[in-house]
Amino acid sequence: MRAAFERAARTYDPAADLQRQVADQLMERLDVVRLTPQCVLDVGCGTGYCTRLLASRYPQAQVIGLDLAHAMAHRARNRWHWRFWKRPDFLCGDAEQLPFVDAGIDMVLSNLALQWCQPMMVFNETRRVLRPGGLFVFTTFGPDTLRELRSAWSDVDGQPHVHSFLDLRDVGDLLLAAGFRDPVVDVERVVLHRRSVREVLRELKLIGAHNVAQGRSRGLTGKAHFTRFQQAYEALATPQGIPVTYEVVYGHAWAPTEMRARELPQEAIIPLSSIRRRG
Repeated sequence: MRAAFERAARTYDPAADLQRQVADQLMERLDVVRLTPQCVLDVGCGTGYCTRLLASRYPQAQVIGLDLAHAMAHRARNRWHWRFWKRPDFLCGDAEQLPFVDAGIDMVLSNLALQWCQPMMVFNETRRVLRPGGLFVFTTFGPDTLRELRSAWSDVDGQPHVHSFLDLRDVGDLLLAAGFRDPVVDVERVVLHRRSVREVLRELKLIGAHNVAQGRSRGLTGKAHFTRFQQAYEALATPQGIPVTYEVVYGHAWAPTEMRARELPQEAIIPLSSIRRRG
C-alpha cells in the first residue's frame, strides 16, 4: 500500500476530484463545531489539500499533516503557499502507530484514508493522542464503493479484485469500543461516470487506490480474463457513461472530557521536539 501511494504522489492531484469534493464537504461540517483547536492533525494527508484548508481555517493553531508515504508528505510540504503565515508541519508516519505523545492534540481529521488501515487500531491511536474533549472527524468509504467494478469481476472469477470497505454500522460500534463518546455517522452515495472501463481503472491507479485485499491474485491478469471483465462492466453502462459508485461515510466523535489517570501538561501547542516515535 505504501509503495502504491509513493508511486502515485506525482499523479494524484489531477485525478483526485472526488477526494477534494469530499474534503470540502467535510470542512463545511466544521462550521457548526464549537472548538478552537491549538493543535490539529491531518491523518493520511496525501498531497496536503485538507491540511492547507485546516491551516487557513485555524491560523493560530499548529497544523500537522501525516502520511504513510514519504513522497506524499514531501509533495504536500513543497506545495505550501505563502498566504499561510504559518506553514503546516508534514511528517511521514503510520496512522496505526501515531508518533505523538498521549493527549496532546485537540482535533484529528482524516479524509478518505481509514479504508486503507485497520480501523480499530486507528481509532485507538486517535483516542490516545486526543486531549480530553478533543474531536475526531473523518470520512471513509463504505461497502457499496466500486460496486460495479466488484460485480463485473464476480462474473469472471471468485477472487477479490476490489478492496473491502467497512460497513456504516460497524464504524459507530468501533468508535464506542475505542472509548469515544457521542459518535455520529452518516453516508452519502456519489455516482460518477467515465467514458470507458479503462478510464475508470486508470483513474484508480493514478490516485494509488490498489486492491490490498487478503487472498487477491498476485499474478498478471490474462488478456482473455480481462476482456471478459471489461465486457461485464460495459454491460452496466448507462446513457451517461460507465458508472462508478462511491459510498462516502462521514463521521465524528469526541474524546471523553474526564482526565486520564496520568495527567499530562496542557501546553497550548506541542512542539515537534516532543513528538516521539512508537514501536
